[in-house]
Amino acid sequence: MPPPYTLRASPAAADFDQHGHLNNVAYVKLVQDAAAGHWRAVAPDDLRDTLTWYVRRHEIDYLKPVRPGDELDLVTWVGSPTAATWERFVDIRRGAETLARARTVWVLVNADTGRPRRIDARLRDVFG
Repeated sequence: MPPPYTLRASPAAADFDQHGHLNNVAYVKLVQDAAAGHWRAVAPDDLRDTLTWYVRRHEIDYLKPVRPGDELDLVTWVGSPTAATWERFVDIRRGAETLARARTVWVLVNADTGRPRRIDARLRDVFG
């Protein structure tokens, strides 16, 4: 299994409603930020310039609330690839406490054409 990547994040005050609950869209943004940070950290320039990822599906399990002012660790790792998709997991944590868990299916896309592209051995190697 490839090693996880961790990104530190703090949701903005505007991401919370009048009851102090983090907006669902903000959770999706955290998940996307973790994936993008991981991609930028491991992919060489030529791959980042020619490939991009589109979301096919997000699933989020909300376990405990995120509170205003929380410092979060977004811990992400990839699961199993298929021909042109790759599953990714993200745990949203406050210290040792897991607040939410996400599973996202990403489609690999040619950045110039916008068309799906097969996941090859080189890309598998990028994620370990």
